[in-house]
Amino acid sequence: MITRRSALAILAGGVPALKLARAADELPQIAAGPFQATRESLQEYHVPNWFRDAKFGIWAHWGPQSAAEAGDWYARNMYIQGERQYDYHVKTYGHPSKFGFKDVIATWKADKFDPEHLMQLYKKAGAKYFCSMGVHHDNFDLWNSTYQPRWNAVASGPKKDVVGLFRQAALKQGLKFAVSEHLSNSFNWFATSHTSDKTGPLAGVPYDGTDPAYGDLYHALPKDYDLAKGLPQAMSRNAPDSWKQLYFKRIKEIVDNYQPDLLYTDGGIPFEGYGLSLVAHLYNSNAKRHGGTAEAVYTSKTRQDCQIGTCVLDLERGVAGGIPENPWQTDTCIGEWHYNKTAKYKTPKTVIDMLCDIVSRNGNLMLNFPLPNSGALDDQELKILDEITRWMAVNSEGIYGTRPWKIFGDGPVASAPAPAAGRGSGFNERTRKDFTPDEIRFTTKGSTLYAFVMGWPEKQAVVKPLATNSSVAHVKVRNVELLGFKGKVKWTQDENGLTVEMPPQKPCDHAVALKIIGA
Repeated sequence: MITRRSALAILAGGVPALKLARAADELPQIAAGPFQATRESLQEYHVPNWFRDAKFGIWAHWGPQSAAEAGDWYARNMYIQGERQYDYHVKTYGHPSKFGFKDVIATWKADKFDPEHLMQLYKKAGAKYFCSMGVHHDNFDLWNSTYQPRWNAVASGPKKDVVGLFRQAALKQGLKFAVSEHLSNSFNWFATSHTSDKTGPLAGVPYDGTDPAYGDLYHALPKDYDLAKGLPQAMSRNAPDSWKQLYFKRIKEIVDNYQPDLLYTDGGIPFEGYGLSLVAHLYNSNAKRHGGTAEAVYTSKTRQDCQIGTCVLDLERGVAGGIPENPWQTDTCIGEWHYNKTAKYKTPKTVIDMLCDIVSRNGNLMLNFPLPNSGALDDQELKILDEITRWMAVNSEGIYGTRPWKIFGDGPVASAPAPAAGRGSGFNERTRKDFTPDEIRFTTKGSTLYAFVMGWPEKQAVVKPLATNSSVAHVKVRNVELLGFKGKVKWTQDENGLTVEMPPQKPCDHAVALKIIGA
């Protein structure tokens, strides 16, 4: 990819002007503004305060793969003989040579989709931003897409502008609006649709992905794409330039038409020059609406992308160790990413424990509530959301607008080595241990320190880092309150720590927050 800066350098070296002009014509066109499509330029980016203050967002990872209500990566796995979703598909719909993903799309009805009602619930639960999925690896756009005219949510499936309706509802509730895109991996991810059964009565009969009439959905693979040697890795980004250009145009259309405050990409910045152009375009177009300062956020799952400026690091199903210098984000789900009617959900305690832990480490939590085919939350999801709502009503002042303290926490888990990361930088949440009342997490706001006790102590809570001889910080405590409790609590501070007597009735379920004023 030739940038404008490198193009000028080439020109200085004597490359004919005609060749240079042709190279420049191939560059993605981006909005003018403070950023160029280079890593050097993007390093000047600063994370906006709204994101630092927000701490909690909710995500609807919802699209045509949710129609089957059978979990993640349905559009890929339904074409892999032996996979659970292949078996489910054959039993429910028929063989994928006859009833493919194109036909599953038609079953996505969204007949109970009420974005305004959802957004009211999410705002009440304390979300400060909401994220709509824009396009998943399934190559189906959830808006009225110019560059994917047949396979988008307005032309097929529910025949609704999902991104647009979500945006309208989010802004009406005063929430920041985010969009997720997972498109860059689609070219290889969807190659399973071009295969066939290896055994059984239909062995060798091609799946519907091989039909050239549907190449705009399943991709028209090049003739030298050798499936016989094994499919490329699902998350590979090896793709022709024509695909990279189409990728850029489609995601740029989201930025131009829906003006997201946050753009989430599933992976690192893709396709180098194309991806860098996209990030610069997001920031520049946003800066035009904010007096020349970029208030938008772009997330990447690659640490190298986010080491200096550029973007916000996102850890999928993971928690950072220690307190990273820059704000970051965990994206996770109460169950599976796409709705699965048999999924086991996280408990409200797990969600709240994760929120306190992540915020204490300078992070944000973006939590997916997967929507079923209908677009309406199920009963169990509503109960989880209600518990989060009731907890936030008591404790949110220790969450929003806070910054990390000198240490993120204290207790057996905080003192243990950080959990090992899985793929990439995230995927360590499954190794986390449950929090007990012996675990404490800290946040600060101005001169106030909040200590979240991660469970209800039977008689008293002891905050050891606030001991009078503490090696962490010398804080002379002047007053202590228990959020949600109207009376005064008894407390003492000595060489053992800050000891707070708990009242007979707990002010909320799950973690409780001590509001500590110190000299």
